[in-house]
Amino acid sequence: MRHTTPSDIAEAKPAPAADAGRVTPMMAQYVEIKANNPDCLLFYRMGDFYELFFKDAEIASRTLGIVLTKRGKHLGEDIAMCGVPVERADDYLQKLIAAGHRVAVCEQTEDPAEAKKRGAKSVVKRDVVRLVTPGTITEERLLDPGRASLLVAVARRRLSDEIHAYGIAAVDISTGRFAVLETDQRGLAVELARLEPREIVCPDAIHDDPELREFWRDVAAPVTPLAREGLDPASGERRLKEFFGVATLDAFGAFSRAEIAAAAAALAYVERTQLGARPPLSPPVREGMSATMLIDAATRANLELTRTLAGERTGSLLATIDRTETPGGSRLLAERLAGPLTDPEAIGRRHDAVALLVEVPSLREALRRDLSRVPDIARALARLSLDRGGPRDLAALGAGLDAARGVAAALLRQGDLPDELREAALALGRTDPDLATRLSTTLADELPLLKRDGRFVREGFDPALDELRLLQVDSRKVIAQLQARYAAETDCRTLRIKHNSMLGYFVEVPQAVGETFLREPWRAVFVHRQTMSDAMRFSSLELGELEAKIASAADRALKLELSIFAALTEAVLAQAEPIKAAAQALAVIDVAAALAELAIDGGWTRPQVDDGAAFTIKAGRHPVVEAALKRQGQPFVANDSELSAAGKSRDGRICLITGPNMAGKSTFLRQNALIAVLAQMGSFVPAQNAHIGVVDRLFSRVGAADDLARGRSTFMVEMVETAAILNQAGPRALVILDEIGRGTATFDGLSIAWAAIEHLHEANRCRALFATHYHELTALAERLDRVVNATVRVTEWNGEVVFLHEVVPGAADRSYGIQVAKLAGLPPAVVERARAILSELEKSEREKPVAALVDDLPLFAVQMRKPAPAAAPPAGPDELREALAGLDPDEMTPREALEALYKLKRLN
Repeated sequence: MRHTTPSDIAEAKPAPAADAGRVTPMMAQYVEIKANNPDCLLFYRMGDFYELFFKDAEIASRTLGIVLTKRGKHLGEDIAMCGVPVERADDYLQKLIAAGHRVAVCEQTEDPAEAKKRGAKSVVKRDVVRLVTPGTITEERLLDPGRASLLVAVARRRLSDEIHAYGIAAVDISTGRFAVLETDQRGLAVELARLEPREIVCPDAIHDDPELREFWRDVAAPVTPLAREGLDPASGERRLKEFFGVATLDAFGAFSRAEIAAAAAALAYVERTQLGARPPLSPPVREGMSATMLIDAATRANLELTRTLAGERTGSLLATIDRTETPGGSRLLAERLAGPLTDPEAIGRRHDAVALLVEVPSLREALRRDLSRVPDIARALARLSLDRGGPRDLAALGAGLDAARGVAAALLRQGDLPDELREAALALGRTDPDLATRLSTTLADELPLLKRDGRFVREGFDPALDELRLLQVDSRKVIAQLQARYAAETDCRTLRIKHNSMLGYFVEVPQAVGETFLREPWRAVFVHRQTMSDAMRFSSLELGELEAKIASAADRALKLELSIFAALTEAVLAQAEPIKAAAQALAVIDVAAALAELAIDGGWTRPQVDDGAAFTIKAGRHPVVEAALKRQGQPFVANDSELSAAGKSRDGRICLITGPNMAGKSTFLRQNALIAVLAQMGSFVPAQNAHIGVVDRLFSRVGAADDLARGRSTFMVEMVETAAILNQAGPRALVILDEIGRGTATFDGLSIAWAAIEHLHEANRCRALFATHYHELTALAERLDRVVNATVRVTEWNGEVVFLHEVVPGAADRSYGIQVAKLAGLPPAVVERARAILSELEKSEREKPVAALVDDLPLFAVQMRKPAPAAAPPAGPDELREALAGLDPDEMTPREALEALYKLKRLN
């Protein structure tokens, strides 16, 4: 991904002394601030706009599609400039962040009136108040509600000359999540694929390591190098202890040196970008490397777990199963889908929660009704703690905590609860019950986005504020009331209170009445200001005070509202830990209720998951394809799958699947992998029943794509992915392979597929589904005890192929490729010619079938055979050899080559 680096942006430097007179004060200030933030685009606040200058302006103009203009000269050169309105800054920030840029937001830090007091040439003081980067954004409009916004830090520790341990720290400052783990270099890519970070930071030694150059190029997120100072384990431990205010990290768990270094790097970057603001991070939680199913990036893409191959959420497994009601629940569902568990007991706890809500519809419906009222309280809390929150964040917390009471009450009324739901209910009970009430009684029903806009405190909450608002909004009414009182007290019905720019507010009465105001007792009340030809004008102490109140009412009202906002924020932050726990609890309950709703709606069942090597699926279905067919009113054909160990073997089976294209082989392969993922993430599964021994690693090689940017053909990509599987899969893995070897010559491909099956059987000893068009491979089932054959049923009707989508034991006897080609619309002449060629090729195959070679090839021991003695040359002319010698293949058309082949066949 494209991201801003110091080389992309010209560093602005102060002008030489000789040219100092040619630099304006404003531009001198800009240059100084820019020089301190060379790797960021500088949003320089000027009134109602953020301005960008020089190279920054050129980059922003291209990225945002806005006009690039000029603003005077600097050191004799034109100054490139563009700008964006402050009120729409979030929209433009979103585009810049999506393009991988970082932005330094520079605000005015003093009132312009104060700058004027220092002299006419003084500029308003400005400073950078925050750095906006892809992994540290908190604004609601910049965040995807259903996706975690993770900043990941990577550190490294040398174990030997060739072996390193990598520490990973994942931080989400928008919710407070903080997790650490340790892995090896091979696992680094797997974990980054699972976490899907928005931004990665690492010491420059790792970033610039030549051995990792290709690795960083493959990472989707922007990568930021950090200076190494302060990132060693000793300094890192001090940083962690200072941030969390503890004397030792022992209470948080036992962390490796690599994990501490990674956590320190993450904190260092957070502190650098937040400029003193402290996000509400939870203490780091250590994740075990073996706690989740390992799924590499290629497998995630092939199975379309969270995004389709086109990069869209719609059409993915996540989009299909997401029935959550809350943003926090949606993020937790995505997190669980990305990292299915490997502990059967922990998996069972999740299944227990779903099972209860399946069995008790009334409880499920009540929970989902209350959950639908829960806003994103975790992110609202984070914004408030960073002083970026607004009135709507306070209201979100109030509404969320109020709904949480209803959720907790519904659960507690149920009585006996599964562990996961019971713990969540207890967490909801730890929040202050009066806080939600205080927030709802203080805040108005209609709220502005920003606190500086005011009018977010409910009328009647503060009498002083109500009076100021009355003055601010209803000043005419207040003046009219005072005028009526003065008229009644002076018995002058023509008394009027008026206003002009010279006198301000004044009392105007006829000349005769005015003369009486100059004498007691009115002389003590009214002060003469002006005499007109037919009227006199007076002021009064009360009117002067009222005028001052009206003039400052808006400022004083906003100041009072901001003090109320600060008090509410302080009360909320005092409850930060219970609120974070409640947010997590609500997400857990939401996921369980959503999965229960999904199970009821789709007829899904609870799987049995244990430590064995079983893999038995009865009437399994592909969840995404089934949902698509359901929308079209079509049924999905369910199929069984049996990969469990047979006989005395402790290892699972390898199922070799044959059948034509479009018959459903790929769908069958994928659905079994998805059922394993769903079962281990804690969901019920789309099957009549399922028994799955824990899958610790999932591999999938399905589909075809090239990587031209790295010089890799489709076949090369296929071989790289296959190599990763054969080198890493163990006995508890599940492997999904589709059409291995189809990207090269027939015998090359057949040989590779053949050897791959043997390796899976003898070396990896894992459960596997292997789809192929090489029917010759089905003979392996006769000599490899764990290989079984299955085929997808088809039939022909009136010369047309009919796909039945049923997977049954046995092997296919043909591929029906020509029938599929006909369905695809190939010209009839091509179809008929293909039939004729196929007939000839099948005749040759019957005479000497390739499958007969199986008996000649012992497992892993293909012997080199001695060449047979050369036959004596035939007496007389050899017509076949002479005809063959007369051919020049490079000069022949395909038709001429085919005719020559027939001629040679007749001579033979």
